Amino acid sequence: MAREYVHRVSVAEVLLTDVRRCGPLSFCAAAAWTRSHPTFPRGRDDRHSPWMIVETLRQLGIYLPLRHFGVPPTARFLIHDVAYELDQAAEPRAPHGASEITCLASVSDVHSDRSGSTVTGLRMRVAFLAGDRAFAHAAGGARFLDAGRYAALRCGAAPAERTDRRARPEPALLGLESASDVVVSLEGGEVLLDPADPRHPFLFDHGTDHVPGMALLEAARQAVALRSGGRLVRPVSCLMTALRFTEHRPPAVIHCSEYGRSVLFHCRQGGVQTVTGMFRYR
Repeated sequence: MAREYVHRVSVAEVLLTDVRRCGPLSFCAAAAWTRSHPTFPRGRDDRHSPWMIVETLRQLGIYLPLRHFGVPPTARFLIHDVAYELDQAAEPRAPHGASEITCLASVSDVHSDRSGSTVTGLRMRVAFLAGDRAFAHAAGGARFLDAGRYAALRCGAAPAERTDRRARPEPALLGLESASDVVVSLEGGEVLLDPADPRHPFLFDHGTDHVPGMALLEAARQAVALRSGGRLVRPVSCLMTALRFTEHRPPAVIHCSEYGRSVLFHCRQGGVQTVTGMFRYR
């Protein structure tokens, strides 16, 4: 799979290997999940990180509009919401090499501009199979803006910057191996979205004028792990909705509230809520 069709700079981060149309709005795809992903490695029980589900969904959500719905390569892709549900009893363990994953995708709610010639948004649902057994389902919605409209919308956005001034939690507490993977910091008792590495090879694979959806999701996961003292690290289901852009500065504050096996979270920036969501744990 060509990296430009999934908006990745690094070839190593491309998970999709093949995509075929199976019907007017349905597609079959193959993905390879490596057992040695540098940012989201397999657990001690050889289970893949759930973020492999989300990243595969994200890549399909870019590839399909570009290759099958006529969205131009100059368009900017904006994620509105993303969700997944993981069946732990059915999920594969990482074998030698990589797990071969089959994705069955269906597209709905296709929106076009007033002329009807350009697709401006759609929704997608994906079933994930290992062999012939489904182990996860995911869904999401996105919209697409042309370069001019996006530039007008984002005029004056601030770029990311590195900061080492704030205290950061230990990576192991967050289920991480490297301090460079930490994307939260602590200040005045609050958890801030504050990447240790604004040029992180996965979360910030290419320059952005706002915090990408995957970075938001990982920051929320780390905030929950931190607040729970390392008890809640691997969510088996999730729902996240982006209400507006989350800027690089000032750092957004991440709030989370635990209710049994579920945790509600949201991000606030400048007194305005930018992201809301929920994780569920085993």
